Amino acid sequence: MEKDQSINVLGQALAPCSTRPLTGFFRDGHCNTCASDTGSHTVCAVMTEEFLAYSKYVGNDLSTPQPQFGFAGLKPGDQWCLCAARFLQAADEGCAPDVHLEATHQRALDIVPMHILERHAAKQSES
Repeated sequence: MEKDQSINVLGQALAPCSTRPLTGFFRDGHCNTCASDTGSHTVCAVMTEEFLAYSKYVGNDLSTPQPQFGFAGLKPGDQWCLCAARFLQAADEGCAPDVHLEATHQRALDIVPMHILERHAAKQSES
């Protein structure tokens, strides 16, 4: 699996999203992607209680620990590389989390328009 170039939606070097918890398709702390990443785990999002409940409701429980996979479960404030389509779906439903544009891979733009990412951009002081 060859990674796509690590460029963010702002055209700059892709910043890290999270190492605690360790995130990313490659589990490298970045929202890197490649052709094998069919879910496009490219949006660096800050988890909220509302989004975690929504994600669980639509079938992707991110908050329940799954120790058999080394997954402690996410909590509000954690950053995570979300599937771009799930982020867009949550945005359409009015419960999208904030995103860190500097850590969101440019391939997210294949699915999510930039103006939607910008509308949900996290404050600089949060990054």
